Amino acid sequence: MKPVTLKEIAETLDISITTVSKALKDYPDVSKKTRKLVRETAAQLNYRPNSFAVNLRTKESKTIGLIIPEVVHHFFSTVIKGIISQAERKGYLVIILQSNESFELEKKQIDLLLSKHVDGILISLANGTSDFKHLTDVIDQGKPLVMFDKIAKIVNCSKVIIDDRKAAYTATQHLIDIGCKRIAHFRGPLLPQNSIDRFLGYKKALIDNNLPYDPSLVYICDCSDKSFEEGKKNASQLIQDHNDVDGIFINTDMVAIGAITEFNRLGVKIPEDISIVGFSNWFMSSAITPSLSTIDQPGYEMGKMAFKQLYKELKALKKGREVNPKIIELETALVKRDSTKTKILKT
Repeated sequence: MKPVTLKEIAETLDISITTVSKALKDYPDVSKKTRKLVRETAAQLNYRPNSFAVNLRTKESKTIGLIIPEVVHHFFSTVIKGIISQAERKGYLVIILQSNESFELEKKQIDLLLSKHVDGILISLANGTSDFKHLTDVIDQGKPLVMFDKIAKIVNCSKVIIDDRKAAYTATQHLIDIGCKRIAHFRGPLLPQNSIDRFLGYKKALIDNNLPYDPSLVYICDCSDKSFEEGKKNASQLIQDHNDVDGIFINTDMVAIGAITEFNRLGVKIPEDISIVGFSNWFMSSAITPSLSTIDQPGYEMGKMAFKQLYKELKALKKGREVNPKIIELETALVKRDSTKTKILKT
């Protein structure tokens, strides 16, 4: 069936097309009775507004782009929920793309979103992103760009983050406070800023507590879809390399759960032999045995705040106002469970 037009509604009611258009937009110069009649008739005829024509008139697509490294990752899934919860309230459609931690794919996705004339873009960078021209291109085209979680400090746009150094420091300090003297770190890749900051937080906690920093206790994970297997592999390697380690701070919960699984297989007792703290507070963290102490990362709130900031910038640009990039820092919490046997403290 062909789409119903304003002309057909007007002919059905024997009124002008202008009156129909105004009635559907709830103009006050059209009587309430006529507005009600037009809306009822439009519904009966299954009328749908021509979004393309509306976009041309308003210069808005009412869509935003969202690029994340992984859709199935627990943290990013909660971020998506937070973004969509706010976008729906404001009448925006969210186009979700997954970069698979690929810099090249991320660049193509930015180009795709720009070609689709999205109003703005939200992004958490891929681990492999080392050049940021594709991001500055978004800003140069006058579109708002908001980064979250994995960011580039040198790109002049708004960012929603946590203090990764502080959170990692808190996690490592907790291990020190319960008596750990030889603490390893399963870190993320060398490039993403949050991986760097978590490593630096770990290192600073050791130094501040007069514990030696030993680079051989730092194991790198690429934190991809093989994170669980990497946790198992690094746990096995750690036992072979260092049988005196009594604590580990691990960059993500998925890697930590892999490590716990391997330690359980090897007969290494947690927390009696080795205490473990993860990062993100994935729902499986409380289901694994023993349950995992971790840093709670507010994914849902991060998603909400990222969209809210993007929306503020969209409104400002529409009114011709200058946009001043803003850094929004969210609070984290240390959740103490059976892998260290403690309670929750705010960081």
